[in-house]
Amino acid sequence: MTPKVEIYTWRTCPFCVRAKALLKRKGIDFIEYAIDGDEAARAQMSDRANGSRTLPQIFINDQHIGGCDEMHKLDALGQLDPLLAAK
Repeated sequence: MTPKVEIYTWRTCPFCVRAKALLKRKGIDFIEYAIDGDEAARAQMSDRANGSRTLPQIFINDQHIGGCDEMHKLDALGQLDPLLAAK
């Protein structure tokens, strides 16, 4: 089973672009929610992300990972690939 990866973004956000680039380099398909200016969608994201309102917010198999920096840190520590591994 492939991992379910969801990412909330703004289209022009450099951190969002960087996070998506890492997922693409790893060959991971993801669901992108581009919420540019949509406050209702941002509130929904914030509820899922334990109150975080910054972008991007990333979820792997419904587990909140955090933002771009957190995902890159997991990758640097060798902890991202196991989360993205097919089960």
